[in-house]
Amino acid sequence: MLTIASRKKRRSRKNGRGQPPWQVALLFPRQGEWTERDFLELEGQSENRMLELVNGFLEVLPMPNLVHQSIVKFLFCLLNAHVTSKRLGEVHFAPLPIRLWENLIRELDLVFLRKHRIKNRRKPPEGADLAMEVISPGEENRERDAINKRRDYAKARIPEYWIVDPEEQLITVLVLGTKSYKVHGKFKLGERATSKLLSGFSVDVSEVFAAGEGKD
Repeated sequence: MLTIASRKKRRSRKNGRGQPPWQVALLFPRQGEWTERDFLELEGQSENRMLELVNGFLEVLPMPNLVHQSIVKFLFCLLNAHVTSKRLGEVHFAPLPIRLWENLIRELDLVFLRKHRIKNRRKPPEGADLAMEVISPGEENRERDAINKRRDYAKARIPEYWIVDPEEQLITVLVLGTKSYKVHGKFKLGERATSKLLSGFSVDVSEVFAAGEGKD
């Protein structure tokens, strides 16, 4: 859940110098007791930190690096061009909270939304039609994107989910079955990752990860 970087132990001082401001935490709900209203109020004031609400628990997402952001930028340009040219809906990138169900609000790196999902442009969209996540370094981030979000997105009935893995240089495209996702394809360097949902949409895997490294 809420990940706090380990710190060296410091000797306590009477004035509290060097210690976390524990009193501030008392102003917020306890883990497991966060509501959507609590979350949205905090999320709107969090500025450059991305937060997710997961069944009453608050999760703080890692700050992305240039590899992550360059891949997201590259994929956004391709996906947005395809969706826009066919007038299928809208493509957006994080930060943008997406409501999957009550007390489950996720931040998707990239999301395709058909027009009917955007009911109020001042509130989080309800669900999504295609999700893309670029895995950040670290086992916790890998578990979040490859396991937890895979489960959540399937339960929320998101038709297609792309997991983009810079470490393995692999793009896994999942399509929704009766209850869970099935693998449409695991695409490696030299191959083109294809969408089943969006006819004609594909990306060159080598170009995706080259973009992450700042290579043309």
